[in-house]
Amino acid sequence: MGMGMAAVTALLLVALLTAVRASHVVYPELQSLEATEIDETSRTGYHFQPPKHWINDPNGPMYYKGLYHLFYQYNPKGAVWGNIVWAHSVSTDLIDWTALDPGIYPSKPFDINGCWSGSATVLPSGVPVMMYTGIDPSEHQVQNVAYPKNLSDPFLREWTKPDYNPIIVPDSGINASAFRDPTTAWYGPDGHWRLLVGSKAGDKGLAVLYRSRDFKRWVKAHHPLHSGLTGMWECPDFFPVAVHGGAASGRRHRRRGVDTAELRDAAVAEAVKYVLKVSLDLTRYEYYTVGSYDHATDRYTPDAGFPDNDYGLRYDYGDFYASKSFYDPAKRRRILWGWANESDTVPDDRKKGWAGIQAIPRKLWLSPGGKQLIQWPVEEIKALRDKHVNVSDRVVKSGQYFEVTGFKSVQSDVEVAFAIKDVSKAEQFNPAWLRDPQALCKKQGARVTGEVGPFGLWVLASGDLTERTAVFFRVFKTAGTKHVVLMCNDPTNSTFESQVYRPTFAGFVNVDIAKTNTIALRTLIDHSVVESFGAGGKTCILTRVYPKKALGDDAHLFVFNHGEVDVKVVKLDAWEMKTPKMNAPAQ
Repeated sequence: MGMGMAAVTALLLVALLTAVRASHVVYPELQSLEATEIDETSRTGYHFQPPKHWINDPNGPMYYKGLYHLFYQYNPKGAVWGNIVWAHSVSTDLIDWTALDPGIYPSKPFDINGCWSGSATVLPSGVPVMMYTGIDPSEHQVQNVAYPKNLSDPFLREWTKPDYNPIIVPDSGINASAFRDPTTAWYGPDGHWRLLVGSKAGDKGLAVLYRSRDFKRWVKAHHPLHSGLTGMWECPDFFPVAVHGGAASGRRHRRRGVDTAELRDAAVAEAVKYVLKVSLDLTRYEYYTVGSYDHATDRYTPDAGFPDNDYGLRYDYGDFYASKSFYDPAKRRRILWGWANESDTVPDDRKKGWAGIQAIPRKLWLSPGGKQLIQWPVEEIKALRDKHVNVSDRVVKSGQYFEVTGFKSVQSDVEVAFAIKDVSKAEQFNPAWLRDPQALCKKQGARVTGEVGPFGLWVLASGDLTERTAVFFRVFKTAGTKHVVLMCNDPTNSTFESQVYRPTFAGFVNVDIAKTNTIALRTLIDHSVVESFGAGGKTCILTRVYPKKALGDDAHLFVFNHGEVDVKVVKLDAWEMKTPKMNAPAQ
């Protein structure tokens, strides 16, 4: 890691102070105040959410007998965190969802005070199993297992909890109040099951490793799979990805997904790369590394070039947390779910009657060079595209902007490709900025004129532009011939509501902009969500916004350029998005 303890302590203190707003705050007096009315003003149209109340982490996503299952942390009694159960929805296409009764809820001593996050594992027999964290009468976090009551029911409506739970308890070397979120288990070539549980020891985040022969009796390994000086590791995820052009390519290369079940094959286990993702409780951000896993020693080593700390690569540089991936055998792909919290106030959430959504499910794979993961909205959401408009070959000079008209942009899907006239005029880049793109975006936001950029989109904008959220790029040059591309979501002017939390979010984009002079952007706009994918999914940013004027037909879309260098909209395609069936109760 190379950081002194004083620096680590200072870093963690700053992270703690800046992350308080995003943490789960407990409001006992509000937990069971059920919503009697639902305010639809900022409610999303095609992102996953239940009809009302609070949601957070996605849990146990899987595909079983023709149905996609998504469980998630849910408060059935109010719009703040509390009374948590595993709500359960099913879908045939990841678009239309049907709500079922909660699948897992407090009912036994080992989970009587809460059923927290966990993962699904499909056994070789085809039986799905849920591993989850329960809160026992001593408020200790313990790991439990649940099985379907009726395997012939594709909806998996009911689950049973064996009396031999808990199957993993914190020993004397584990912090019993920081021991949660078991991963999907994998079966190694040596005949042992393995899984990880998130924990911490002082300032060190831990991916604690456990082994089992029978999925009942689990033994802690002598050392964690991996650790880092970042504070508590929540919601760890560990999974294989195919290496393009390697021994595991071919069929796996085309599908860009590898099932953890394939790791029982020693040849596959050695030919793939591995991803370790952790959610940082202190900052409420996530980061991931790609690396190698030694099955004999049970140690994971990130590849060179992957920062293994708070400055590591993220799935998403915005409001995206507690993510969970799963392998989809129907289409041979890995799919990623992530939770997006609200950034308005608790009174706002109480008034709305709901809080929290899930990001659009994303297909995830390793880039051809192995330098990062790529994410893209699952192909199924294209079925929601409706009225279409197009703009082609339109130059946007310095200081200019234009509106994209002819459709309703408040619930839309926008794809645009920009061409830059001359990247050689880009401003000089300060290497110190690499550590904090968010601070750079805040300092040089959408309103600050540059040389090459800012250029991009104003979304959820009022007609007079007094409300607008900017999604944009800015290009810099280094001391040599290289260029650095910054991608930002800037909601500074997104609303008149003064109490709304409006952080700028940003990440760097790994592209050789001088080679093509072009860059692409896709933005999913959904009332209070702006979910953007830069350069084909290399950099992703989700932002929550709450306009007061830019609502319904009064929400507009603009293209702008505040840089000195001209840019051209090579092609812009925008579609209105239909509203799917979203969590109506099963008949």
